[in-house]
Amino acid sequence: MSGTSADGVDAALVEWPDGAEVRPFQLLAWCETPWPPELRERVHALAAGRVSSGEVLAELASLDVQLGEGFAEAALAVAKRAGLGLGAVDAIASHGQTVAHHPERAASLQIGDPSVIAERTGCTTVADFRPRDLAAGGEGAPLAPFFHRAALGDPDEGRLILNLGGIANVTWLPRGGGPDAVVAFDVGPANALLDGVVRAASEGRESMDRDGVQAARGRVDPGLLAELLADPYLERPPPKSTGRERYGWAEAEALAQRWRAEEWPLEDLLATLVAFNAEAVADARRRFLSGPLDRLLVGGGGARNPVQMAALTERFDPVPVEPFDAAGVPAAAAEAMAFSLMGRNALLGIPNHLPRCTGARRAAVLGEIVPGGSGARPPTG
Repeated sequence: MSGTSADGVDAALVEWPDGAEVRPFQLLAWCETPWPPELRERVHALAAGRVSSGEVLAELASLDVQLGEGFAEAALAVAKRAGLGLGAVDAIASHGQTVAHHPERAASLQIGDPSVIAERTGCTTVADFRPRDLAAGGEGAPLAPFFHRAALGDPDEGRLILNLGGIANVTWLPRGGGPDAVVAFDVGPANALLDGVVRAASEGRESMDRDGVQAARGRVDPGLLAELLADPYLERPPPKSTGRERYGWAEAEALAQRWRAEEWPLEDLLATLVAFNAEAVADARRRFLSGPLDRLLVGGGGARNPVQMAALTERFDPVPVEPFDAAGVPAAAAEAMAFSLMGRNALLGIPNHLPRCTGARRAAVLGEIVPGGSGARPPTG
């Protein structure tokens, strides 16, 4: 899994039951491989439409192959960490790297060629999960709620599952609810604007406010916070999804330019964005999700930001706010685990999404399968 932030690839090796049931499962190993800064910037430039018209198709095709090589390397690395050869792996599931997400056009594009992964590893590879959901009338997102319900749900608790990647998305698991009771959607930005503002303000010298150190020194600007919270996207009822098309480089750079023009302390701008992220989640809970809430579980890069976690804790008090790890799923491995499960179901021909969450007309089997085979050579990078 490589998320909206495009900062690296997460890989997880999971042993699932052979049938439709999900539990018990065993996470054998997981690891994170950072993308080189140059590759990350190329992905962001392509997603932001900042590649010249004469080069865009060549760059798209080139990155498709290069990311596929990187995903194959990640699969090899996580198997090695588990002490296994790839011959012991039944299949690889790859989400790919999203470079465009336009559900209003029934389109979403993930790159990282699965044929490259299958050829380099010899493993059957499942990829391109989103297009089938879009073809069935859905948004193509969010897909992780299928995993959230299976691995993080508890029939005796109302749980809100929050992933803070580039985009914030929530999954609502009400007490005693079945699959049709699950509600999930993209709330709005999370790390996308925070990281983008830091990158723009530092002219590329820094890529993030690590551990929220700068935001912790700032003060929230009430006027800017109110302006951010007036975003029409936040008012749209689910199902809904979004991405860097709405909260990307252009929006981050516009905020950074205002910061310079109005001579705000950068720390205040970052503190305001942290408050925006937390308040947008709390607002989504109030607007769209009903029923008693017993626990808020947080994953994604934002779960490692103590300032962001403190802002959530303040708004959801007295509800406990904890990382996924508290429920037995390491936050750093969760998204890769989600697509591992979806890949397993695709191979078994079992639906692997929740149509109510995406807006699809019916349950379908998502994913396209590239057979493995002998003669694979090691990834070359």
